[in-house]
Amino acid sequence: MSENILDLQGRVGLVTGAGQGVGRQVALHFAQNGAGGVVVNDFYLERAEAVAKEVEGLGCRALAVQADVTDREAVQAMVGRAASELGSVDILVNNAGNMGADPRRASRKPFWESDTESWNVWIDVNLYGVLNCAAAVIPGMIERSAGRLITVISDAGRVGEPNLELYSAAKAGAAGFTRAIAKTLGRYKITANCVAIATTRTPAVAMMTENEELAKRVLRNYTIRRFGEPSDVANMVLFLASDASSWITGQTYPVNGGFSVGM
Repeated sequence: MSENILDLQGRVGLVTGAGQGVGRQVALHFAQNGAGGVVVNDFYLERAEAVAKEVEGLGCRALAVQADVTDREAVQAMVGRAASELGSVDILVNNAGNMGADPRRASRKPFWESDTESWNVWIDVNLYGVLNCAAAVIPGMIERSAGRLITVISDAGRVGEPNLELYSAAKAGAAGFTRAIAKTLGRYKITANCVAIATTRTPAVAMMTENEELAKRVLRNYTIRRFGEPSDVANMVLFLASDASSWITGQTYPVNGGFSVGM
């Protein structure tokens, strides 16, 4: 049997927003590929606990933690608890995003008519959530001279999306932060990369993907005429978390069915 080059070799991964969708699948991928433990974070504890049970069912240790990634103190406490119960975090996957825990707070008005509070719905989770989690795990990674920072962004942050100006801005900000922190941390053998995704079958976009007529119109923009699956994204995240990507940092990888093309 050939060696698994994606083996995580007992490392501990922290996946934010892992109670469903892409985050859940990343947690399961980690469990199936040699992780020593997975911290399953979600704003809703019951969702985190359900995924943690699935992770444990695959023979991997798991810790379900309820924490709002926009709350820096809560994130610091989560990382501290992870270290005491599973071990120091070796891999951070910033997956929590979209409109945060309460999508009802997001304004449906044009950007120029919206207020600052509605801007924060997008910016807090998609940008400050990334900053909070990175700040919490980086000191330990520097101490060990090893680590992986992986942030799930959106093609909206790469090419811009009409009527999603704030989301596009926040995701682009997260990508810019990742490129910069990659240069800062390279001397410590810590890598930082982004995965930019297009429409992927998750609960957040179920109204679109399950509407046959709407789905048909949306898919005209895709070279591969299907929506992404959580496993498509998790495959790339696993690669970036493994030693197979040890000489790759500061990059953004589109996983988007050809929705947009970059060089």
